[in-house]
Amino acid sequence: MPFQAKFTDDDLISYLKKFGGDITTDQIRSFADSIGVQIQSVHKRMSKLPQFSKAGRGKWNLTLAQKLEQVYRAPASAPATVKYVPEKDPNYVPFGNSSSLKKIISSRLFYPVFITGLSGNGKTLGVEQTCAALGRELIRVNITIETDEDDLIGGFRLVNGDTVWHNGPVIEALNRGAILLLDEIDLASNKILCLQSILEGKGVFLKKIGKYVKPTAGFTVIATANTKGKGSDDGRFVGTNVLNEAFLERFPVTFEQDYPSASIETKILSNVGSDLQFAENLVKWAGVIRKTFFDGGVDEVITTRRLVHIVQAYKIFGDRLTAITNCVNRFDEDTKQSFLDLYTKVDAGENEEEDASI
Repeated sequence: MPFQAKFTDDDLISYLKKFGGDITTDQIRSFADSIGVQIQSVHKRMSKLPQFSKAGRGKWNLTLAQKLEQVYRAPASAPATVKYVPEKDPNYVPFGNSSSLKKIISSRLFYPVFITGLSGNGKTLGVEQTCAALGRELIRVNITIETDEDDLIGGFRLVNGDTVWHNGPVIEALNRGAILLLDEIDLASNKILCLQSILEGKGVFLKKIGKYVKPTAGFTVIATANTKGKGSDDGRFVGTNVLNEAFLERFPVTFEQDYPSASIETKILSNVGSDLQFAENLVKWAGVIRKTFFDGGVDEVITTRRLVHIVQAYKIFGDRLTAITNCVNRFDEDTKQSFLDLYTKVDAGENEEEDASI
């Protein structure tokens, strides 16, 4: 019987992992030859290790999930220096559902919230600034059609040649008792259903590392969307999807976010540097456009965010009409021109809605 050198599990894994996750017979034979053992001995050892699985004739898969306890303690996906409490925006003006949202967040109870409303009306900013005012940690995840379980829960990452587990943002929020903000959740695919148990307040089992993570006190979930999770029938929000009804049912409350009142919106624009006359004209202009939009007369709308952009553009270019033009250039030519003509009427003092109309 030929002499067979002893080798450890670590020797075997360290040698084969340089070939990646798919291991061939030739690579296994090269290891056997390098230490003077028969390839059958290597095969036998591999069959007993959880890191290896047979993938077909002469092929093996290597999953570097060994030493799960050590792997689980690997650094999280975000550096320890990250500040999770948002900075206060001195220009922010609370409105709409901000009072109710503040009550929910300050209660530190688990109470998922779904916030729906047209784009650019302060849904995300409202959540961020409420957390800032209360000193609550907030972890925001921007959802897309590509968002999957690894993006949310976590997964194995290659760090300095080693494969280690990194917590995803959901696990970070669970561990920290933070607010988890799922932004634009109606862009998600059915992969978002991996959050079902979390939305029930039960935590989640990390099957890849065999750990169960319970929510820390204070944890809750807030989701924002341009739709109510039923898709966009008018095609305005391309890419939004119909969300699973059972998933939506796990949000006990839904807030509908409207645009701020004229007085609040004027204050917002004044806070970001607009003079009072320009702010009032912009708000009046946007109000006429919004009414026409909701009546079905135009396909575009001027959001609060766009009004802020116009004020910022005015501070750069020093001309009101130039600022407005630059900020409505993305609309088709007819819409753009009708909006510019309307502002000219408003600026000229045609204050009555029937006079200043599109």
